[in-house]
Amino acid sequence: MKQASDWNQPCPNKKCVHYGQVNQKNIISISTYMTQSGKRHIFQCKTCNASFSETRDTVFFNLKTKEEKVMMALKMILVKVNITRIAFALAVKEDTVLFWLDRAYKKANEINLLLLNELPVTRVELDEMWSFVRRKTNNGEAENFDSTEDGSSEPKEGQQWTWISFAPDYRLILGIIVGPRTFKTALSLIALTAGIVMGVPCYFSDGFSCYYNALLEYYHQLKVFPKTGKQGRPKDPVKEPHPDLVYAQVIKEKEEGRLIGITHRIRCGAERLAKLGFNIGTSFLERLNLTIRQSLAPLGRKTLSFSKKRENLKKQTIFFQVFYNFARSHMSLREEISDSTDRFQKRWRPKTPGMAAGITDYVWEFRELLTYKHITDL
Repeated sequence: MKQASDWNQPCPNKKCVHYGQVNQKNIISISTYMTQSGKRHIFQCKTCNASFSETRDTVFFNLKTKEEKVMMALKMILVKVNITRIAFALAVKEDTVLFWLDRAYKKANEINLLLLNELPVTRVELDEMWSFVRRKTNNGEAENFDSTEDGSSEPKEGQQWTWISFAPDYRLILGIIVGPRTFKTALSLIALTAGIVMGVPCYFSDGFSCYYNALLEYYHQLKVFPKTGKQGRPKDPVKEPHPDLVYAQVIKEKEEGRLIGITHRIRCGAERLAKLGFNIGTSFLERLNLTIRQSLAPLGRKTLSFSKKRENLKKQTIFFQVFYNFARSHMSLREEISDSTDRFQKRWRPKTPGMAAGITDYVWEFRELLTYKHITDL
């Protein structure tokens, strides 16, 4: 029987000493079975005797539909085709497409948790895109609210914003959150971003006031006032920006919908910003916003393809994030490998944001986004 070095399959049993490891010669193929997509193997770990399917921990596990059909549906989501049209074109139910999307979203979340951490990011751009779920306004009807973990509530219909943190040096999408335009959502985005990057990067955004308060809430130090000896209690401690925190805003002035001026406002960290020599701006992220609006149907302007549930919009944006970071090459990142004028010789090496950030060293195939299995270090 073929050994593990041939199959490149990690053991999925978390209690096994070879969990998540490959090429340990502990995996054997014990049987095969036929699916609509061809022959698939059943493997067994000789260390723990656990058996598992070739498609376990992938989007295709236990699906009766052809893998090519599932991939086609998910690709169509990324090229601005709405769920209803996908279901019609592939002769399936809308709930089926949403079920496939849910699996792709869970796999994308897994990839983000495993690969997006401790990144050497020096600049982060922040922005949010307007959209709506089910309806633009409540039209005088009672709002429909979601209960959050801390017991508070927030609307899950009506105006919703897609919040994005972006590393322009790598063209890498760090985090995406879908929610209302509130301080709480801004704080969630900052917390998500801070858990991905190393140290304290420089933050740039538009003039939205909640970003500064959210950054101060996460990156701060307490200034304690000494006792004065006078009657009464001393002053309460005050939060001050972290010494390494740099935050600047791009303020756009408009008149009758036309841009008439741009001003820059440095909220904190002016000295460090001057030493680093970074230009204040959010142009890279604003260009990314256009790419996203042209890729996802619910985010298109003046569209009838809006999401009916906020969760569905969230799933599409997270899936797009992983596709953009690892499987879609970026023209501005490509590397020149030859200066030959021969039209038939390859001149450029494609590069994705994930490659630029040092997370991976090749452009992922689309199928790999759906079948990725984490391999632990020995």
